[in-house]
Amino acid sequence: MSMRRLAGIDIGTLTCRLLIADVPADGSLKELRSERRILRLGEGVDRTNRLDRAAMDRVLRCLITWRDVIDGYRVDACAAVATSAVRDAANRGEFLERVKREAGFDVEVITGDEEARRTMLGIRSGLPAGVDEMLALDIGGGSTEFILDRPGLAPVVRSIDIGVVRLCERVLRHDPPAADEIRQARDWIRRETEAAVSGMPPRAAHTFVGTAGTITSLAAMAQKLPAYEPARIHNYRLALETVRELEQILLSRRKADRVGLPGLEQGREEVIVAGAIIVRAIMETLGEETCLVSDLGLREGVLIDLALRRPSR
Repeated sequence: MSMRRLAGIDIGTLTCRLLIADVPADGSLKELRSERRILRLGEGVDRTNRLDRAAMDRVLRCLITWRDVIDGYRVDACAAVATSAVRDAANRGEFLERVKREAGFDVEVITGDEEARRTMLGIRSGLPAGVDEMLALDIGGGSTEFILDRPGLAPVVRSIDIGVVRLCERVLRHDPPAADEIRQARDWIRRETEAAVSGMPPRAAHTFVGTAGTITSLAAMAQKLPAYEPARIHNYRLALETVRELEQILLSRRKADRVGLPGLEQGREEVIVAGAIIVRAIMETLGEETCLVSDLGLREGVLIDLALRRPSR
């Protein structure tokens, strides 16, 4: 079999993502269907250490729908992974058992290092020519990963427990955030970023790459896209100055007044503020003036990893 049809699901703290693709012998992905839904599975986990029943129900309804979608494509194999929220939750066993029983998925709860490894598989599959050494930034709902990837060497991964949902719930409690909350958030991100990268090997002429919803949303907003256009977002160069401008626009509005901003995905009106603060603080701390945006990441990496583990016959 030279062509396989595979499905992958990424159950994140904020967003759940589905990808169905044909994978030829060269390992490239020929997308057939992709979906993403902002479901906030990790809502309240930072405070309670437990997955909320209503949040679990939201995700289960989505996964049941996706089970039917996947069955309709008659895939050869499927992989589903869960990240920060499920990793951190004391009641994750209940959630995983429900997913298995109600939606028919065996979910793999992956470590931060494994999440980074598969994210790099996704990013690497779509980089422009000439990008060798890179420092990748993956901002999630519950955590943020820094991944130093150099040809011929194992990736170096550092994770901090700051994500857009966690930052909103722990620090940014007002709408819009108060000045002291913004200062507290920036100080926290700066401290954690400095600690994370201090143990990394020296970086040479690397490319700074960002993936996941915060980065792609800021790229869409920077271009004022009326609808999400992967071709215009992927490999877009997002400047620090643009991030600063977008952050100020977002901070000047209440959540309700952010609805309909060009490029801003519905359902991201609250967390995009946290995302902009995180991106700005990290770029300033690292001295990065531009970020190469990747529309590919963990979801694609899950499929590539599945293809590598199940070679064609």
